[in-house]
Amino acid sequence: MINDKLLNPKSVVVVGGYDDVAKPGGKVLKNLLDSNFEGDLYVVNPKLDEVQGIKSYRSVEELPQVDCAILAIAAKFCLQTVEVLTGNKETGGIIILSAGFSEENEEGAELERKIVEVIDNAGASLIGPNCVGLLNQTYAGIFTTPIPSLDSQGVDFISGSGATAVFIMESAVPKGLRFSSVYSVGNSAQIGVEQILKYLDETYVHGESAPVKLLYIENIDHPQMLYKHASSLIRKGAKIAAIKSGGCEAGSRAASSHTGALASPDVAVEALFRKAGIVRCNGRDELATVASIFMHPVPKGKNVAIITHAGGPAVMLTDSLSNGGLEIPHIEGPKAEALLEKLFPGSSVANPIDFLATGTAEQLGHIIDACENDFDEIDAMAVIFGSPGLFPVYDVYDLLDEKMKSCKKPIYPILPSVINVKDEIEHFIKKGRINFPDEVTFGDALSKVVATEAPQKEEIILPKIDTLAVREVIDSAENGYLNPDSVFKLLDAAGIDRAFERVVENVDDALAFANEFGYPLVMKVVGPVHKSDVGGVVLNVTNEETVRKEFDRLMQIKDTYAVLMGEMLSGT
Repeated sequence: MINDKLLNPKSVVVVGGYDDVAKPGGKVLKNLLDSNFEGDLYVVNPKLDEVQGIKSYRSVEELPQVDCAILAIAAKFCLQTVEVLTGNKETGGIIILSAGFSEENEEGAELERKIVEVIDNAGASLIGPNCVGLLNQTYAGIFTTPIPSLDSQGVDFISGSGATAVFIMESAVPKGLRFSSVYSVGNSAQIGVEQILKYLDETYVHGESAPVKLLYIENIDHPQMLYKHASSLIRKGAKIAAIKSGGCEAGSRAASSHTGALASPDVAVEALFRKAGIVRCNGRDELATVASIFMHPVPKGKNVAIITHAGGPAVMLTDSLSNGGLEIPHIEGPKAEALLEKLFPGSSVANPIDFLATGTAEQLGHIIDACENDFDEIDAMAVIFGSPGLFPVYDVYDLLDEKMKSCKKPIYPILPSVINVKDEIEHFIKKGRINFPDEVTFGDALSKVVATEAPQKEEIILPKIDTLAVREVIDSAENGYLNPDSVFKLLDAAGIDRAFERVVENVDDALAFANEFGYPLVMKVVGPVHKSDVGGVVLNVTNEETVRKEFDRLMQIKDTYAVLMGEMLSGT
């Protein structure tokens, strides 16, 4: 479905190209020119002979053969245009920027279906409609800005919303995050998030392909496809973070009103992401921050050293990391004392390591070296270094860059002074580095990354089920209810682990169970269906006296004919 004429065209036409760059057809043409597309570039405009210095054809019928077409024309003209392009011009890639399709009304949805039918019959690929386009290292087929720095080792980003794609890039670009490609799928009439993820999985080569995939999803149409290819990518070494919006009723209405998407049940989404190993994010800045963390080495554990010259941000970062399940281990001993001697009086190395507002680049180097080589309990470093604007800090950020090259433990630079040392941060980012301007956003994101488990194993070994025993139990259920012994047989036949339990009819058997399995125990009535409602459940039984007393009490409850004794287990 996704072909080379869409992704790597040797020729592109903008149908509806303009000189006016305030219009989508004008801006996408300008982006193509500014990005130095190396292939042949054409324009169709029925009123002009030249647009932005490019020869303009008056109709698509006049065009030469062209690989990819970007349509920025009214929806009602798109079907005929696509028919000519795919039928006569061997066009294999179609990007429809135009709105007015399934997101608007049934008439638009029918038009969209007809366009997809034509494209499918031609074996062509469609992005959109109702999208901002496609951006990759071959061409900038997108009518928005910013146009981020493109790098094969950056991020592949797929979004169901064009505006959200723009806003996420606006959050990511100032941090220094680089992109490999951006797909705005709009209405996903033919190709949606899942199909692109499938393509990225099937073409993925670790070390060569973009290592990070970001998703903004409003509807999951193909959950099995999403799970299969997301988990496959992660097993191959890629990392994936995603926003799935429209989880509540009001959010579902909002999603359907602007893309025609119907939201998937949120509990199912949560389970799917967890099973696949996808880091789920709740907002644009968090998504960009998680992606930025992905671009650093993976911590081997949960112990973080906070290195700072400012007390407040270190306290807030400590709270964030601790609340997220990470550790800020206390640092002490002879090596800690040796480090302290290299710092100004009043500094602290207990962790957070505070080397004061007057701390120097040289001192920062000593601290990082100690965390890397001397403090084995440290798995990662978060370095907070801003400036009150009194003097330049190029030397600090240059040192940080050098240490990030040489250290095996990840170093996360938190550089909050985006105004006072704007030039220094830009200098740092130009070296290929990424900045985390807010310590709490970083801490929350790192906690999510570390807490997200690997995908479920590809080959799941299920227990052997004794189907004959299962059928025997079911057939013996006279009135639809199973007694405890039947439930035990059913679980055992299905190979499901269970707590040790036994039905007893006298106190001696209850005490024998306690002596055999030990305490604490659970005791429940057998007979009443709603056990808790009649006071028929006793937890945390810890001694023989309680067994005797509670057995007598439970047997007095109406309809009770026995007591179920069981291990007291905790967990989920």
